[in-house]
Amino acid sequence: MIRSRNYSFILVLLQFLCILFLLLLNESLFSNRLSLCISSLGFFVGLYALMVNKLSNFNITPEIKEKAKLITTGAYAYIRHPMYFAVLLIMLGVVTTHFNLTSGLIYLGLILILFLKAQKEEKLWSQKSTAYKKYMKTTKMFIPFIL
Repeated sequence: MIRSRNYSFILVLLQFLCILFLLLLNESLFSNRLSLCISSLGFFVGLYALMVNKLSNFNITPEIKEKAKLITTGAYAYIRHPMYFAVLLIMLGVVTTHFNLTSGLIYLGLILILFLKAQKEEKLWSQKSTAYKKYMKTTKMFIPFIL
């Protein structure tokens, strides 16, 4: 259990380090209209997910809160991790302001970290709920209808 929480904490720390480095390495979103549109789309996806799911249900780590409830409506009817998708879109907008190899590699690292967080969360949900296993069969992980 302690190892599990340490792993979760490390993933969150790495996620925020990737985001920080991407923000420091790239230009302002307002310098590129495409970047601003991509990040804005991510922001609205995140807002929509927050409107459907209660804040008390969210956890920054992939650990499941004790009284968490499975949400399968709104954005969650299409993808299991709309907040991760929102983060990926927002940061894709940041990366596209002025793409470079370093930012691309850090962004790939962010994708990997969010994938590992999602896997951990899904493993815990599957252990907690048979409904989650059914939910996994009808939704995609990150990108609606694709992935």
